[in-house]
Amino acid sequence: MKRWILYMITVSVIIIDQITKYFVANYMELGQRIEVIPNFFTITSHRNTGAAFSILEGKLDFLLIVTIFALGFFIYLIEKYRKTDKWLVITVAFMLGGAIGNFVDRVLFGEVVDFFAFQFGSYHFAIFNVADIALSVGMVAFATCLVFADYVATKTE
Repeated sequence: MKRWILYMITVSVIIIDQITKYFVANYMELGQRIEVIPNFFTITSHRNTGAAFSILEGKLDFLLIVTIFALGFFIYLIEKYRKTDKWLVITVAFMLGGAIGNFVDRVLFGEVVDFFAFQFGSYHFAIFNVADIALSVGMVAFATCLVFADYVATKTE
């Protein structure tokens, strides 16, 4: 797969992520909620100093170091497999974009802007952003690629 296509996926994720975060951070008060679907989905201005689900809250230096290593690993995977495994590297391009999107927030602000909030009855799911979606979807798709590749390899032996 052509390198520029993969990095355009990454850049697209970063741009969409940063634009949405900009609007939430600049046009909503912290804690403000905009109900989109009653009792199910709101846009909620929230800040997170940790990682997913607020784990590692306040461990900014550690998160920055881990992210730098993850970025290097993602770039390595793209460069190593871009000519042989199209679907795998597409998933990595999404993960790279998501990781950079949240990395930018951590470097500039010391926290990540989150805003998608879902509620299922009395259960409130963790608030997240576009970068988190790209990372999560990318990870699930990446794992699927690995499992599928293993399955195909065992069937062709």
